[in-house]
Amino acid sequence: MRVRVGVLALALSAGLAFPTAATATATATEVVPALTVEEQRLTQAVPQEILARSGFDAVAPRLARLLAASRSYARARQVVTREGAALWRRAVDRVQGRGPAGGDLSRDDDRPLYWARLGMTSQVRTWQTGFTLTDGQRAALLDVLERTSRGQTDLRLPPRAKGLKRVLVTGFDPFTLDRDIRISNPSGATALALDGTVIRTADGPARVETAVFPVRWQDFAEQTVERALRPYLPHVDLFTTVSQGRVGRFDVERTNGAWRGGFPDNENIGRTETVPVTDPAAQPQWTTTTLPYAAIVAADTGRFPVYDNTSVTEIPVGGTEPVVRPDGPTAGSTARAGGGGNYLSNEIAYRATLLRDRLGLHDSLPGGHVHTPVLQFATGNTQDVTDPEFVRNRLDIVAQVRAILAVAVAAGR
Repeated sequence: MRVRVGVLALALSAGLAFPTAATATATATEVVPALTVEEQRLTQAVPQEILARSGFDAVAPRLARLLAASRSYARARQVVTREGAALWRRAVDRVQGRGPAGGDLSRDDDRPLYWARLGMTSQVRTWQTGFTLTDGQRAALLDVLERTSRGQTDLRLPPRAKGLKRVLVTGFDPFTLDRDIRISNPSGATALALDGTVIRTADGPARVETAVFPVRWQDFAEQTVERALRPYLPHVDLFTTVSQGRVGRFDVERTNGAWRGGFPDNENIGRTETVPVTDPAAQPQWTTTTLPYAAIVAADTGRFPVYDNTSVTEIPVGGTEPVVRPDGPTAGSTARAGGGGNYLSNEIAYRATLLRDRLGLHDSLPGGHVHTPVLQFATGNTQDVTDPEFVRNRLDIVAQVRAILAVAVAAGR
């Protein structure tokens, strides 16, 4: 917990309009909730530069003014819902070339959305009202803001029409920000670039809808993936979760494991345990892709090689130590890593494909996980937030995901 004066001093020292307007009714001795680890990074120079060079630096101050003028929880919820959805739409429009760029940062950049969202959640988290706001109500406002600003409430599948396929794609926030706060996530950039677009495939047009997910263990334990995807999986023709993987290659992950390996998330929290799901008694150790991986690997989709990744790490029946299996798990084994590892990329793949199977769609719905190459800066760039090679790498990765989807749609018919 942190007193309001301390929060304001921190925010103002960084030149950021943190809870100023939104806390106008608070006294200097009132205690406000502490900012999260993610939100605290926002005061650093790199996030501020990214926001300023994209025009997204005005997003959080606008929300602060609107919250300060809200005189009830109902009104605040309306404000947060509208502003969260507007942030997602603004980010999509910027990446797809609609409206002003707002600055000289390349339009394909996913980072303005990430940092602007954290500015908004900071405002909601520290907002001091002129009326009673319960902890549950504040949590509900944050939940609405997270879902709307991630596109999870903006999945607008078109009506079924002859020849039109419907595709659902997910991406992630940037992560490992304490290693390099400049990091961008090409899966998040892909989600912004493809949302609402139509891909031409050998089997006809495919409409793509996208959403982005946080890199936080707790959100996944609270079923954020299932909550977002359950209403839509029965109505799409193909889905893929996407995340950043290894350097210089794409991987189509054949098998996903029910294990969390403990690597710290964006809140610097680790979890080492079986993936927590509903009905754990019926939980499988492994789930498998139903994407047409052979066709994807065989196709010329772009400059990066694409692999059918069949490796997993398991504890075999009767064993006590993890064993790497290049050709997939053995019968009755216990998962320790899927093809995509044991971090949240493996977990979103596991959860999405388990949901597919529990909905009875295993044999009818192509779906799985694709790992993109690591998005790299130019050699020698250790400080600049962007460079031409960085932009080219991101554009090439996004274009190749689009091409992979076109192959998958045509081959998965």
